[in-house]
Amino acid sequence: MSAKIYDLMDWAAIDGIVYSEEDNPHAILGPHIIEQGVLIQTFFPNAKQVTVRIINSGSLYLMEMQDEEGFFAVLLPSKTIPSYIYIVEDKDGQTYEVHDAYSFEPQITQKEAMKFNCGLHYKMYEKLGAHRMVIKGIDGVHFAVWAPSALRVSVVGNFNHWDGRCHQMRRLWESGIFELFIPGVKIGDLYKFEIKFKGGMLELKADPYANEAQLRPDTASVVADLECFDWKDEEWISNRNKQKLDNQPLSIYEVHLGSWRRPEDKREFYNYKELAAMIAEYVLEMGYTHIELMPVMEHPSDAYWGYQITGYYAPTSRYGSSTDFMFFMNYMHERGIGVILDWVPAYFPKDSFGLANFDGTCLYEHLDPRQGSHPRFDILIYNYARPQVRNFLIANAVFWVEMYHADGIRIEEAASMLYLDYGKNPGEWLPNIYGGNENLDAIVFLKQLSEVFKVNANGAILIAKESSAWPMVTADTKKNGLGLDYKWNTGWLNDFLGYMRNDPYVRSSHYGELTLSMIYAYSEKFILAFSHDEVVHGKGSMINKMPGNKEKQFANLRAVYGFMYTHPGKKLLFMGQDIGQYTEWSEQSSIEWSILEEKQHISFKNYVKALNHIYRNEPALYELDYKTEGFDWINNISANENIVVFTRNTKMQEDTLIVICNFVPVLQENYKIGVPFQGKYKEIFSSDCLEYGGENHINRRMKQSRLEECDGRDHSIKVTVPPLGITILKFFLDKHKMSNKKNTKRSNKTKSNLKDRLAAQVILADEKRELEKSILAAKQVEEAQIQTNSIKKIDETDWR
Repeated sequence: MSAKIYDLMDWAAIDGIVYSEEDNPHAILGPHIIEQGVLIQTFFPNAKQVTVRIINSGSLYLMEMQDEEGFFAVLLPSKTIPSYIYIVEDKDGQTYEVHDAYSFEPQITQKEAMKFNCGLHYKMYEKLGAHRMVIKGIDGVHFAVWAPSALRVSVVGNFNHWDGRCHQMRRLWESGIFELFIPGVKIGDLYKFEIKFKGGMLELKADPYANEAQLRPDTASVVADLECFDWKDEEWISNRNKQKLDNQPLSIYEVHLGSWRRPEDKREFYNYKELAAMIAEYVLEMGYTHIELMPVMEHPSDAYWGYQITGYYAPTSRYGSSTDFMFFMNYMHERGIGVILDWVPAYFPKDSFGLANFDGTCLYEHLDPRQGSHPRFDILIYNYARPQVRNFLIANAVFWVEMYHADGIRIEEAASMLYLDYGKNPGEWLPNIYGGNENLDAIVFLKQLSEVFKVNANGAILIAKESSAWPMVTADTKKNGLGLDYKWNTGWLNDFLGYMRNDPYVRSSHYGELTLSMIYAYSEKFILAFSHDEVVHGKGSMINKMPGNKEKQFANLRAVYGFMYTHPGKKLLFMGQDIGQYTEWSEQSSIEWSILEEKQHISFKNYVKALNHIYRNEPALYELDYKTEGFDWINNISANENIVVFTRNTKMQEDTLIVICNFVPVLQENYKIGVPFQGKYKEIFSSDCLEYGGENHINRRMKQSRLEECDGRDHSIKVTVPPLGITILKFFLDKHKMSNKKNTKRSNKTKSNLKDRLAAQVILADEKRELEKSILAAKQVEEAQIQTNSIKKIDETDWR
């Protein structure tokens, strides 16, 4: 060792490097211009010899070993830092070349770090994590992680023998961010962050911002390239940004990718690409507009279906790579299918490789378990008061829209975020500063998320599963709402299913549960959801919730879905529910597609397909979903008959639909209902059609209204109402009259005032004659005393 170099050594700093307790290794490692020349220092644990080769000249400089653990130094006779490379010979005699990881400037600016610390950098996923870069012509990967309380952070992986001494990261100012650019690391390499806590304990942590992860049970992060996929869905994204779903049909098919269909070749799962083709074909056949995927973010346990996430920025490797999932999303969009992703900002698991106790402190969760954990569910709760945690979550929602073109994010368990005492007993939670149970920090977070999403999401939507009565979830933040786009209507779900579970014989005493939803239907923008939650944990399948024998069960379920599709609100069905699967859903097995060999299940599938078809083709069923004028009760007081009648409307009279729902197994013939307009009404849908498994009690001919008061309306018709059935009638304007009116308007521009008056008189005369005919017909009916709308006495056996 030369005395000249020896005198230049900072031995305390060298000890910090050798014992891996240095949080600013760039201060000593790498090239530094000093008075005597350029001092280059490096640390290659267990290296035998290191030589510096100057790239331009080819000159070689043998470095001197300053510490036998592998610390080397050399003084170059230069006043500027040259481009160079290390030639390393290890103790096994193997030689390799590598660029100096400590010769690069930070790739995160102080301004970016400040924005992140303020919770305002909504694309921080472009900076934190692992990102392939080319710097000074050198290919490598830039790593960055937020761990403010760490004593030291290192990148470890298959490229450095998982040795935390090799690639120690630098702390950037007071930001709490550590970063390092490592030349030569490739796409597909495995890595983790080795974090030394204060006190000396070491922990290997997966990258919170990783874009890929190993297949469970392995837990390493994987270097990925998200810029290599060639998207072809520009037209879809452009159209999505222009239209508002409030007045469009939204019929969602909820899917768990791992159990939608299982391979027959002994593989555990299909790949994203294989699933894309199969699911798209089925969704297009059935007529759904969107699919909703149960969490595809990386998660350690199949048993939790993805709702305990450890890799928020990585699609699960169970079904392939990140680019495979991009293919899935692009494939759906090219075929006109939207994709909504389930998302869990409410809680995260305690797995030691994940976010829990990340830097030796409760970084993402609260320190006090009364705020930071759910004792009943053994999971941790995010600390929404911390700006960087809010930034992590908000940026993540933006990430799935920006990088994977998601059309919507569905927030899981929003109620558990909003209430401090959710799922807790007295003494297990702390009240807010006002003594209440509202989580004020979560409220701020959701409002901030809504505002940011509207600016950055290009027309994508935010949906909440909020199972409490929290007000104004979908109201504008400027009006003190949370600002989300839609909310699952769990109140309607519980009331209606509670009503339908009853034997029809006793349903009349629960009639209020059937009609209650319309009292609050316009308080939020609701989605009516029969989700996976209704067919797990011993709840049984949807068909098994229905009373009666098999035929009655199918009839009841047809009535359930018919009522849902005609009720105001967007729609969601979970996979398997649309074919009448009898077994409860399990993530361990596929949907029972084999039951489609049975006629009843094929008929039921055809029924749901027809429901989607009529829903998408009749504007009255969706156009004014969230306007009071889109719905009107005709009859909501027939508790004894368990019948409700209502209209679905648009601003166009000719779009008007009348929906008649009969929830008992009693055929009603010549059933009299009031109608909103004088004219003809044609049955356009019946759940009792033979092709759907019914008995074909249908209305074959148009019904002409008569001037007979019923249901508080001047005009009425008589119809056949099938047992346990849904009937939809459509109003038809008299085309001849419409033509006369159009011709009259046209003549006003071209004929004299005299002709105008004559034309008007003709029209008035026609209308007068029509009115006289209606009055005469009404009198004849009264005189003949034809009254067939009385309800037949029902024998108890008929109810079953």
